[in-house]
Amino acid sequence: MSTDLTPPGRRPRVVHLTQPVDGGVARVVTDLVRAQLADGMDVAAVCPDSPLAAGLRSLGAHVRTWEATRSPGPSLVREVRQLADTLGHLRPDLVHAHSAKAGLAGRLAVRGRIPTVFQPHAWSFEAVGGSTAALALRWERWAARWASRVICVSEAERDTGVDAGIRGRWTVVRNGIDPERFRPAEDVDSVRARLAARHDMDTDAPLVVCVGRLCRQKGQDVLLLAWDAVRRRVPGARLVLVGDGPDGEQLRAAAPRSVVFAGAVADAAPWYQAADLVVLPSRWEGMALAPLEAMACARPVVVTDVDGARESLPPSVAGQCLVPPEDPRALARTVAALLLDPPLRASLGDRARRHVLSLHDVRHTARAVTGVYRDLLGARPAVRGAHSPLTADGAEADRTTQRVEHPEHRESIHS
Repeated sequence: MSTDLTPPGRRPRVVHLTQPVDGGVARVVTDLVRAQLADGMDVAAVCPDSPLAAGLRSLGAHVRTWEATRSPGPSLVREVRQLADTLGHLRPDLVHAHSAKAGLAGRLAVRGRIPTVFQPHAWSFEAVGGSTAALALRWERWAARWASRVICVSEAERDTGVDAGIRGRWTVVRNGIDPERFRPAEDVDSVRARLAARHDMDTDAPLVVCVGRLCRQKGQDVLLLAWDAVRRRVPGARLVLVGDGPDGEQLRAAAPRSVVFAGAVADAAPWYQAADLVVLPSRWEGMALAPLEAMACARPVVVTDVDGARESLPPSVAGQCLVPPEDPRALARTVAALLLDPPLRASLGDRARRHVLSLHDVRHTARAVTGVYRDLLGARPAVRGAHSPLTADGAEADRTTQRVEHPEHRESIHS
């Protein structure tokens, strides 16, 4: 980002606010922070103490600890006060809040007094049901006034927000991955051999891999329900679940011996490279990174027909790789058919990599987000000082508010 966003001689200061601190959200934040530091920005992050915090510090970002739970609860008032105090000390030019919890606390702490970007990474009201979903939706409609821009990772995620009555100024920036980190293996056999030895698997067994947090959203329970039918058609096939999460114990109890739980890993690339097929049977998504990472490794991917997931696939492969959500029979048929057709898998994998390289390179994503920042900071009222301090209760001398557009104002940036 060029320094024309702020007065001469001073770099713009952006604060990334995030809770959760794992999974795809953490990877998105890490990629953005790395790119923004490389562009000469003054970047800080506020998040719970975690491996993410340590990783961001190692990149050179200022990191402040935020003692926040993953979900809203009785501690929210304390969390918002702590956050407002932290931001008062950091004195940012712009706050970028990631996911529902940080979006909730961040907008309450800032209340639109400095440019605020909210990136839902999938809507909170899709993750729950009943009265909780209704409450989450009411909050998102009301809090849109405090978001200078809402960044969605897919057209479908934006359309869901618009259809739900959320009035905001929208920008679509599709998720991106590092094509140098996620690429086909030079020697697939050696990668498979190392992983097989570590997890007591047959190197030659057909291998299905699912990478994601072990939770209801990602649908691993549906994949386990489908797995017996897959094995009947493809004897000897092995399924590996990569990741950890709140449903881990329940999933392990339900899994047959042909399923391996690899746990959380620092680098999932070898699992993608070794896989014959990658599956993500999500119930809802913004746009998950796992399918993009797998496709960058030239692996075919099966995903469910939900927002964001369908949009991540090349249009030409949807007929072979898209299944209805929560339908284990359809999932089993598709997985088994692809395992039994190596030439089709090779063709799908080749098309998948070309698709990701053209539309989902993380460098394009970072430039698109930078464009959003430039627009917001460049349009900031000239009367605002270099850093308008927020006090612990969110007070600020400059009461300028951000204009919130109607849903008809839609801006898309395709990375």
